[in-house]
Amino acid sequence: MNSLPEQEPSEAANLPLPEEKTAREPLLLEPWTTEPAAPPVEDEARPSADPYSNWAAEERPLFREFYRPAVAAQERIPNFGHLSILGVLALCGFVGAGVLTRAALHFHLFGVKTLEQAVNDIHYTLGSEGAFYLLTFLCCLLVFPPVWRQGFFAGLHWRGATALHLSGKLMSAAAFCFVLALVNGLLMPGPSDTPIDEMFRTPGAAWLLLAFGVTMAPFFEELAFRGFLLPALCTAWDWAAGRAANEPARPLDENGHPQWSPAAMCLASAVTSVVFALMHADQTGYSLGPFLLLLCVSLVLCWARLSTRSLAASVLVHACYNFMLFSLMLLGTSGFKHLEKM
Repeated sequence: MNSLPEQEPSEAANLPLPEEKTAREPLLLEPWTTEPAAPPVEDEARPSADPYSNWAAEERPLFREFYRPAVAAQERIPNFGHLSILGVLALCGFVGAGVLTRAALHFHLFGVKTLEQAVNDIHYTLGSEGAFYLLTFLCCLLVFPPVWRQGFFAGLHWRGATALHLSGKLMSAAAFCFVLALVNGLLMPGPSDTPIDEMFRTPGAAWLLLAFGVTMAPFFEELAFRGFLLPALCTAWDWAAGRAANEPARPLDENGHPQWSPAAMCLASAVTSVVFALMHADQTGYSLGPFLLLLCVSLVLCWARLSTRSLAASVLVHACYNFMLFSLMLLGTSGFKHLEKM
């Protein structure tokens, strides 16, 4: 006989087992209420769209629109305002070059004692022009970067890598201008006693003109005409046309450079070329043939600047064209030894 008491089953064992769920029960949505839901905690730290939402009623400005921060306009660089600044800086450079010329005359540099002698001396003519270019350029390097809030060459869209990449096409454009010069010399030759011809008196003067004509002259002339004047005219035309048609201005491209209409580029190129040809008209005796040649060459330079969006491209075309002209002179005069053949 077993001495242990018989154990009774526990209450938990007598409870019925829950039925297994064979399917997921549907999600019960909370009843809809007319009261707005409370915003999340993280949204409370977000600033309000109204900057005066936290102000007291009596402290809020009466005309809020005058207190809103202004949206910065997309500035076109360079424009006519920048062109005017360049004119002022050029005037400063001209005065500085005149002071340097007077100082050179005071010390009888190169044996020149009077201003009349300096006018006919190649050292003074090229020296004063070079001083004018350099002084103006130095002033531009000091003034324009703070105004543009970017580098001087970046503001003028220099883009030297683009010019090097397209150097083959650009040199072909220079060769085209050289062929135009040959045809122009045959069909419409200019006078033989122009001021530029008078400068080719000695081999030394000819070599100085060659060095100046393929370096400083193309660089600084392109800065003025294709760097400042051409973009300013394009921007001014599109601005005037947009105001007349009540259309918004064209947006800047991804690099922050202005985009111009075809009409603006054509008109600005024509005006720039006329000014460019007139500037050199004194050197060619105001003759028609050289004037038309300079007009066509300037149009090619404007095309190089606008089609590549690179100022370095027009500088390269200009320098190569001048080098081809001087190379022809070198061959025709046996290395500037027989200048009477020019």
